Amino acid sequence: MNEPTPASTVRLFIALAPPDEAKDELARELRPAYDAYPGMRWNRIEDWHITLAFLGEVPIDTVGLLRAPLARIAAERRPLRLALRGSGCFDERVLWSGVDGDLDGLHLLATEVRSAVKDCGVPFEDRPLRPHLTLARSRRDDATSVGEVATALTAFAGRPWLAGRLHLVGSNFGRGPGPIRYRDIEAWNFGEDTTAAEDGGRPCHSAS
Repeated sequence: MNEPTPASTVRLFIALAPPDEAKDELARELRPAYDAYPGMRWNRIEDWHITLAFLGEVPIDTVGLLRAPLARIAAERRPLRLALRGSGCFDERVLWSGVDGDLDGLHLLATEVRSAVKDCGVPFEDRPLRPHLTLARSRRDDATSVGEVATALTAFAGRPWLAGRLHLVGSNFGRGPGPIRYRDIEAWNFGEDTTAAEDGGRPCHSAS
């Protein structure tokens, strides 16, 4: 039997992920909605993330280019104190939970991450950061469910938590009939010790 040909591209984004305790707290708040709106396409809890930079479909060797600069950024950063708060929707079809806490630090981190990606020569759509977790999507013929759930979650205020890792994530978008699934390709702990970064590499553009 022939072995499958390895993919030449991968769909990437760089993100933070809430800890299990924060995700469980929001999931408990969502239980009535899970029962009331089973037709919505709910994201798996383990896939919840805060996207810092969405790169889309890129050559597979992009992963190797990004490892050193992302490791350096993480090593030079302290954990961010964040919280999940409130809810809303995009285009009446995408349900999200908002992010509160050290938003200045979050925006600064996103700027550093995006600068590193650009230094690697990786083209991507540099949209303004709107920190959120995507929770669900409605069916095309359902124009009300997302708004109703968002309204019910308006007063939600989760307990603060520390975002302590930077994640490089890949997805299987467009690679099969099933739902989108995400996987950590690599993740780096935040910390004050910068010695690893000195060894691991400065920006990609110095490599040939």
